[in-house]
This record gives sequence, C-alpha cells and structure tokens, in this order.
Amino acid sequence: MLQPMRTKFRKAHKGRIKGIATSGINLAFGQFGLKALEPERVTARQIEAARRALTRHMKRAGRVWIRIYPDVPVSKKPLEVRMGSGKGAPEYWVARVKPGRIIFEIDGVPVALAREALSLAAAKLPIKTRFIERIAE
Repeated sequence: MLQPMRTKFRKAHKGRIKGIATSGINLAFGQFGLKALEPERVTARQIEAARRALTRHMKRAGRVWIRIYPDVPVSKKPLEVRMGSGKGAPEYWVARVKPGRIIFEIDGVPVALAREALSLAAAKLPIKTRFIERIAE
C-alpha cells in the first residue's frame, strides 16, 4: 500500500476539501483516465483495491499510472477509550481528492477494455467518477 517514507509532522488536522482541482486535471501520460467528480478523502486501501481491479481486468496488458498519493495521516483513538488524553495514533493514510482531479490513467489497451476496467476501478472508490479520453490531435 502507498504511504510516505517520512513526513514533517506525524499527525495532521482533518481540514476541509474546498474548491475544484487546479493541478492534475488533464491527461498527462495515458490515453484514457478516471476523473473525480466530487471532493472526498480516498484511502490507500481504496487506491490499491482500485489498482488491482484495473490491472486484473486488463490482464496486465497496457500501462497504469496512479495520479493521486495518500500523504495525509488519519489518526484514530482505540475503541472504548475515554475522552481526553490527546489525539490518537496515526491509523491510515488518505489522499484529499478535489473535483476534476485525474485519479488513474491507462494506455495501450482498446477503448472498450479501458472503459470496462476503469468502471471496475471506480466501483472500489468512494466518489463519483467519469471516464475521459484523450482527443486525437
């Protein structure tokens, strides 16, 4: 699973995901992509599950790029612990995804296969997404 080797701070504030994406909104590597339509935190487990579904359906043909990275730690207190005594330990990692952000890109496969594979990957994610295609120059 994806997670940073080291970070400047162990714990992060929850924050809010405001506005629309300004970077990572165009296809940069592949021919087809999966674009987020709503703001949400996507966990490292969800990214990995989507990647596996994608590569399995493509039968390891073509190439896959993951355009998001889970770099925000989410902390959680253990079960049945009383309030107070500080913030919990980091539990898992998330990527904050804004609307318009490209999540996955693929190349080297036919359109029908790409559409099907990306729809299987989208089913593993907690957000609404859209299949996008590079316009031929």
